[in-house]
Amino acid sequence: MGTKEDVRSRLNIAEVIGEYVSLTPAGKGRMKGLCPFHKEKSPSFQVDTEQGYYYCFGCKAGGDIFSFVQQTENLSFGDSLRKLAEKAGVQVEAKYGEKSSRDLYDVNAFALAYFQEHLPGPALDYLRARGLTDASIAAFEIGYAPEGWDGLVKRAKSRGITDRLLLEAGLTTENPESGRIYDRFRGRVMFPIRDHLGRLVGFGGRVLDDSKPKYLNTPDTEAFKKGELLYGLDKARSLISGTGTAGGGELIVVEGYMDVISLHQHGFTGAVASLGTALTAEHATLLERLGAQKLTLMFDQDQAGLKATLSGLDQVLGAKFRVRATSVPSGKDPADALLAGDEAGIRQALLGGLDEVHYRVQAALEKYDVGTTTGKRSILMELLPRMQNLDPLDEGAEQMRTIACHTLGIKPEALLEWIGSKAKRRTLTDTHMAGMSAHRGEEDRELSLLRQLLVDPSLLSKLDGSTPWRNESVRKVMLAALGQGVGGANADSILEIFRGQPEEQLLIRLMFEGRDTGAISRDTNQMYEQKVNGYAAAAVDDIQVSMSIDSMRAEVDLLKRQVAEAEAAEQLSLLRQIGELQRAIEAEKRARRSTA
Repeated sequence: MGTKEDVRSRLNIAEVIGEYVSLTPAGKGRMKGLCPFHKEKSPSFQVDTEQGYYYCFGCKAGGDIFSFVQQTENLSFGDSLRKLAEKAGVQVEAKYGEKSSRDLYDVNAFALAYFQEHLPGPALDYLRARGLTDASIAAFEIGYAPEGWDGLVKRAKSRGITDRLLLEAGLTTENPESGRIYDRFRGRVMFPIRDHLGRLVGFGGRVLDDSKPKYLNTPDTEAFKKGELLYGLDKARSLISGTGTAGGGELIVVEGYMDVISLHQHGFTGAVASLGTALTAEHATLLERLGAQKLTLMFDQDQAGLKATLSGLDQVLGAKFRVRATSVPSGKDPADALLAGDEAGIRQALLGGLDEVHYRVQAALEKYDVGTTTGKRSILMELLPRMQNLDPLDEGAEQMRTIACHTLGIKPEALLEWIGSKAKRRTLTDTHMAGMSAHRGEEDRELSLLRQLLVDPSLLSKLDGSTPWRNESVRKVMLAALGQGVGGANADSILEIFRGQPEEQLLIRLMFEGRDTGAISRDTNQMYEQKVNGYAAAAVDDIQVSMSIDSMRAEVDLLKRQVAEAEAAEQLSLLRQIGELQRAIEAEKRARRSTA
């Protein structure tokens, strides 16, 4: 039996790592490349071919040839040793705790041969009727578990395979009363399930009629972990890692075994299927390590079903990949669509669908009122889990932040500062929201207007009640003041309405700012009051003109964006509106200068 050192001496670490990472010379005895353990644009990963070690100066990952395979393939040390020993042509002894998984792979291989032996007949006819070619049937190693309770058990006994090993592999079930074991899979088309390394870990069986359950999988074993496996990934991984002919890092996630096989048969070799579970964080970790970048969820659902799928999607998946949900236009599942000759429909579906980032933003906008500070606050808190990854290579998070800033009128630098703060989970106050606003100038003018009205509430007569306030606190106070009427409103009565509420502190501050008399004497106080009131009246006019100009400028910006996307017939009308608004802005400016 060979040793670990025998394996190490026969393998070149650069050649092994070179199967996963594109390496280039970096000096004597050194190679460099992009680190496979974290995303980077400049190579910080180096291999020392003389010492037999690797190290990443970015994420600090390092080790020898065995630890590299352990990390990249998600293997135990024993499995990485055996994998490399096989490559080196060295036979190594399995140690305690490592032999059980190897035994399960072996007994599954025995069962596969038994199932394939029984495929000819109704099962093979069924597969051909579903449009599968003999080449696809052979490539995916499909078999059939015949009717009967102990066909596999009897065959195993004749080969010296114990009942206990059959039970551990999930191939048989034990009667708790008699202790007798019998075949778990009976009268089913059998789909071998391999992990991403190609190891045979279990099976999925489908009935040929309408009996229940329609599908039956191997139960969880030492080798078979349903929440960590994707059917077809052993074949799709060469595509997502870029070593196949197509490359590109994209996976098509479908619902069934037949969908996967049919898609592969028609050239869509990135197809995989979860084993009756939603995609998990464990799936995400594995796929990220293998180099997947995009996931297209192709399910047999209507638009509402696709939205529900995206809504329930684990945020971890959205943070790691660009995710879309789509369905075949005909409403059929992929296998049936391809059987009907609708390959074009599949291609159309893969080009369209709902983008996860835009969907989450749109769903939040439909739920909350973007026109209020409260609504904006709720939208930000809902989008936070998907926006908070500040890794520049997380394109989805960056895209969502860009959309949020544009839609909510928030300064990008302010949003990043909030996301990076420890207090981001706390409720955003109106002050926080005002500070983040890209329209801070408009909100400052609103606060100035409120300050002048607190100086002289009779100036409420200058407002017509139609102003679209950006600041939520200003909106609430203005509505309350207008509700009291011009004659009934005064600073004290307005303050009383908001006693004990968040707006109280804002009003007190504005009242102090509006009447900062300092050390004015009693004799000159009346003259001061007259000047303050006169200034307040002029300020209200000035502020309202500024707000009107800001509003029209915002409308011009919106129309300009619409012109770029509009048909030629609509562009003339939009340009005419822009011209009218620009003339109105200039008229406001002239009126303002003439009264100055």
